[in-house]
Amino acid sequence: MVQIHVERTIAAAPERVFDWLADPAGLTSAPLVFKADWATGCSGPGVGAVREVTGVGVWFREEITAYDRPHCYSYLILRSFPVFQHDGGTLTLRPAGAGTHVDWVSSYTHPIRAGGKAMEAVTSRLLPWSFGAVLAGCAKALET
Repeated sequence: MVQIHVERTIAAAPERVFDWLADPAGLTSAPLVFKADWATGCSGPGVGAVREVTGVGVWFREEITAYDRPHCYSYLILRSFPVFQHDGGTLTLRPAGAGTHVDWVSSYTHPIRAGGKAMEAVTSRLLPWSFGAVLAGCAKALET
């Protein structure tokens, strides 16, 4: 099992950071992601909301499984290419001085049919880099 853990403190209020991170458009800050939006028929953030993310060689359909603005939200990959067996991801936000500390954790495996350990060797490097880029994009957008 791969566990990703990325952290960053962003110089903005928790509500602003939460709203930016909960909006799928922010995921396009990751260099390999070129489209992210709410799934057809989904009106926006909240428990049960579904987002779709498309990038270079990847596609995810994720459901928001917990939503406690501005403290945390969790999600679960329902379908993807390559195939993930996702145990879930959670973004936790807490005040930190004049800003917000974001703690992002996600864990998963790739089944044998999707490359297993060999694919995990690749994604365990790419995904933390992508998560970090999303947090950097958030900081760039919100810090003044």
